[in-house]
Amino acid sequence: MDSIAVIDFGSQYAHLIANRVRRLQVYAEIFLPETPLHVFSKYKGIILSGGPNSVYEKGAPTINPKIFSLGIPILGLCYGHQLIAHLLGGKVEPGQTKEYGLAKLSVLKKVGIFDNLRDHTQVWMSHGDTVTALPKDFIHLGKTPDCFYSAMGNPARKIFSAQFHIEVTHTVDGMKMLSNFLDICHAKREWSMERFMEEKITSIKKMLGDRKVFLLVSGGVDSAVAYAMLSKALGTDRVYGLFVDTGFLRKNEGKKIAAALRKIGVKNFHVFSAKKRFFSALRGVINPEEKRKIIGDLFLEVQAQAVRKLKLDPEHWVLGQGTIYPDTIESAGTKYADKIKTHHNRVPEILELIKKGRVIEPLAELYKDEVRKLGTQLGLPDSMVWKHPFPGPGLAVRILCADAEKLPENTSAAEENIETFLMPHRLSGKILPIQSVGVQGDARTYRNPLAVWGENINFDEFENLSTALTNRFQVINRVCLLLAPQKIHSIKILPGVLTEKRVHLLQELDDIVMTFIQKNHIERDTWQFPTILLPLSINGIKREAVMLRPVCSEEAMTANFYKMDFMLLKKLVAKLAPKVSAVFYDITNKPPGTIEWE
Repeated sequence: MDSIAVIDFGSQYAHLIANRVRRLQVYAEIFLPETPLHVFSKYKGIILSGGPNSVYEKGAPTINPKIFSLGIPILGLCYGHQLIAHLLGGKVEPGQTKEYGLAKLSVLKKVGIFDNLRDHTQVWMSHGDTVTALPKDFIHLGKTPDCFYSAMGNPARKIFSAQFHIEVTHTVDGMKMLSNFLDICHAKREWSMERFMEEKITSIKKMLGDRKVFLLVSGGVDSAVAYAMLSKALGTDRVYGLFVDTGFLRKNEGKKIAAALRKIGVKNFHVFSAKKRFFSALRGVINPEEKRKIIGDLFLEVQAQAVRKLKLDPEHWVLGQGTIYPDTIESAGTKYADKIKTHHNRVPEILELIKKGRVIEPLAELYKDEVRKLGTQLGLPDSMVWKHPFPGPGLAVRILCADAEKLPENTSAAEENIETFLMPHRLSGKILPIQSVGVQGDARTYRNPLAVWGENINFDEFENLSTALTNRFQVINRVCLLLAPQKIHSIKILPGVLTEKRVHLLQELDDIVMTFIQKNHIERDTWQFPTILLPLSINGIKREAVMLRPVCSEEAMTANFYKMDFMLLKKLVAKLAPKVSAVFYDITNKPPGTIEWE
């Protein structure tokens, strides 16, 4: 079967490249840069991924330059684009403008990956460095207003590269560019999800032998599909499901999950209540990374306790998880990836079990869109396959904790500059004294959000404005629209940690949101609709604030904020406003903001 090799330099999108290649029915595999050259000889093409490093820095990941003499077509993206220029005699320098978001590409020559493309197209940028001089015999293929050498190529050697990410959905003609590259590689379109399922069933049987699987079930899409996949390979008698109630679930979610799992045939299923243990372990904890680690560690302790209680012989059982690839890559699961946030199923103890062959993750190579396809193929109902993703740590990572204001040192100066920037748009802004996780240029950021407000609300205008603000002002990584009240006069931190009272409040707010989107039939319009509790008192009202974070996505590696119909949004705000001091709406795409705030 024809295959493409993807060399991973630590990009958050490295496996997304492979995902896109597979969508075009060509198999793709991931390799590290130090992979010996002879390994690539059997591949029809090579793609160099992006990454968080600068190619000119000492110790930056690189490849053997002889790879360009193999005669195999090569495509470089972002860091890969810069690396090709750097290794073949071009020049790479820090860019005058750092681009994170949408950009307009002018196609200069319609050859190679740009064959049969339009003259202008939208692309997705995420970079700080830029190519400032082309290598010898390379031609200039494309430019954007802020990146002159956005694309280059050497058609004779079948080497092409682009500064932007063709693999993300925001690059409108990205799949056409990638398909053009596969045509250059003369790769046969033979790979399919059906083939993946057949091969995965074979590998599950080979790995487990006569052992059984102890699966931590969350009730979400991933664990349900993992259960179905393992059951198909092993039979339902050899798969045991444990549902851990941490106390951080949605309102009445435990009962709903139990009913849904039994409906799809989960027979060996047990509910284990661990609310008191989780609240006790997280008492007083504010740091989000520490929260995630404590939750991950405690999951393992609860699992071990359940195994002892159920008298499951650990030598005859392995731990099953519904881990999908974004969990791995955002936890720096590849060698050169920058850690964005640690997922509870990627704490060190889990990684140690994986090394010992004591963990099976049948979905670990897949993205959410592929998991949904697999679930449908396995016969799961749409209500389960299309359920909104919910983080493993649950509402614990949707409740921001704080004991003091967190503002950058130059806040006043930054706000003055931001006000000047916003003035032509008839908007005002205020940096919020809390922080959230973001991802910019494949690296983790932990910065402040900016709240904006004004009379005119146009989501298309706000999308461009949000990108411009986060690119221009490095103190922020998100932009949020204030929906209620009309403006901010004062902001005060309400010191808070994880308590049952705060969880109950967020459960109520989240239930209002989820019920609203279901009744108005917009649940399928959004990929996910996190409701986040902020420890902020706005304008002297002694209640916390709420952040709405609806997003559209296919695979969770990139996302657009959801542009809700404004009349519907007003109705939702009316339901939420009496319970909080303010209602915000996150208008940040991913990148630079992650989907979750922690």
